[in-house]
Order: sequence, then structure tokens, then C-alpha cells
Amino acid sequence: MRTVVCAYSEVGHACLDELLAIGADLRLVVTHRDAPGESIWFASVAERARSAGVPVIAPEDPNAPEAVAEIAAVRPELLFSFYYRQMLRPAVLGLASAGALNLHGSLLPRYRGRAPVNWVLVNGESETGVTLHYMDEKPDHGDIVAQRRVAIARDDTALTLTRKLAAEARAVVRAAYPLLAAGRAPRWPQDHARSSYFGGRRPSDGAIDWRWPAERIRNLVRAVTDPWPGAFTTWSGEHLIVWWAETAPATAAEPGEMRLADGAPVVATGDGALALVAVGWRGRRMTGGEWAREAGVRDGGRLDAVAIDGAVAREARARVAASDEQIKERTA
Repeated sequence: MRTVVCAYSEVGHACLDELLAIGADLRLVVTHRDAPGESIWFASVAERARSAGVPVIAPEDPNAPEAVAEIAAVRPELLFSFYYRQMLRPAVLGLASAGALNLHGSLLPRYRGRAPVNWVLVNGESETGVTLHYMDEKPDHGDIVAQRRVAIARDDTALTLTRKLAAEARAVVRAAYPLLAAGRAPRWPQDHARSSYFGGRRPSDGAIDWRWPAERIRNLVRAVTDPWPGAFTTWSGEHLIVWWAETAPATAAEPGEMRLADGAPVVATGDGALALVAVGWRGRRMTGGEWAREAGVRDGGRLDAVAIDGAVAREARARVAASDEQIKERTA
């Protein structure tokens, strides 16, 4: 069955590789050019496609007439979107005579939208998964073909969780593609009453508020740690990235205030405390203890509130508040 794949990043590469392994009739791969300044830690979809002799395009806008024409020229029967970063409009979706499907990194209908791998960690979830579903005019909204669950370990980061999801995505593609090609794949509607939606995340969303509980800050840290930009705070007006932190016994101190335990900094929070295990300081990565010695930290030293642009700060607070409301609704 003639197939077009729109894909990018780690999960996109895994799904494309699986389709090639099972002998899918791939006619075209649509991908993105790597963005300047982005940390490219994942395997290249374009290189994998070219290595298999599959034509590749990387349009700025896949919905532009020129791109639509290139896709239409291969007369696709199936079209897949595997972590492709742009919404595909009806002009593209309608080209696939047997259907257009998306692989989303959550257990739909929960965590629709952008950055689900980061959001489930920020929100302290214990489980997520991958969902293969038909695409329609709304994001992550169409009928489901297959799902697989993935347990989230307490020490999972966005990187380790992404790799777990990539492995499960392979399994979904391996099982579902033959059924789709034969016209025998299951299909069931999403329960839209149970849906939740989370928007994209920006580096400014990594700002730490030391008034939050320690576990919540720890979850933020692991959700955006390397190769993402990292959670951050300030010390004496300088940017300090927290690459890893662990909960510690509470201290009788104000949020943001530090004490030293065996030379390593422990920060008081709104509930509990956090030991700074690994940090980024002046362009270098080091242990929390190394930073404390270099920065001259003493008991009672205080990490400052992050000073960011007012509009950015308001938007970041609104996104956190929206996340909090969805957590409350889910647990009520």
C-alpha cells in the first residue's frame, strides 16, 4: 500500500525505521530541517529515508500548494505523522485514500497537544503511552487504532521516557501496519469528555519557583533536563541551571534559602527541600558541591526569583495555572 510518512525526532525515526524493516511501500518522507540553535540529540529521519532510497522533502509549510502537489504525485493510500511538528490540513489529509494517521505520545484522550512527554513528568504522572489514531481537523482528536501503555519511573527524564515511547511506538507500527494495509484495523472513538489539552513548552517555563513543593520542583527538573534547556534559577543575578535534584529532609528556612550538607547545597522549598545534585554554571556542568565552593555559597545563602520579561512571566504563570486546574479536575 503506497505510503507517505511525515516524521521527525527520535520517535519519528523509530517509526520510519520500523516501516522500512517490515517492508512497507514507502513512496515519500516529509520531514523538517534541523532548527539553528536546537540541540539535535536524535537520529535523522532524512538520513534514514535516504539510506533506504526513499525520496525526502522538507518544506517550510507542508500545507502549501507546492508541498501538497509533491505528496499528491505519489498517490498515497496511507499517510502517517510520526512526531511531525506541524498540523496537517485537510488538503493533505484528504490525499490518503485509506486514511491519515498520527502517532501521539500519550494515552489519548489525555494529554492532547504539544510536549506530552514533558508535561506528564511535570505533572508527576506514573503512566503514559503512545496512541495511533486517525487525524481530523482537530489536534489529537480522531478515532483510535492502537494504544500501548508505558510506566514512568521516578527517575525517568524526558530523554529516557522518550526512548521508552519510541520502543513502544515501534511495536504499535509493527502490529498496526499490516492490519491497516489489509483494511482490518480496529477503530474506536475517543471519549472527548475525558480529554485534556496541554500547550507547547518554552525555555522560560523552566523557571523554578522555590515556593512550590520539593517534589513538584524535582518533577520540573527531570522534565526539562539535558538535552532540553533545563530548569533554572538565579544566584547573585547569574543564571543557574539545575540539571538534577533530589528531595531532602525539610529545613527551617524560607523558600530558596540554602544550607550546606557535606558541602553540597540543600534548598528549602514551600514543602520540603531539594539537594542540588548537578548544575550548570557559567557555561559548565558540575556537581552542586563544586558549584557551592566556586560560588562561595554559605548557610543562609538564597537563590533568587528569576527575573524574566513581564509578558513572558505572565504567560508562564498562566500555563502553570492551567496545568494545575487540569490536575485538580483529574484527581477530584
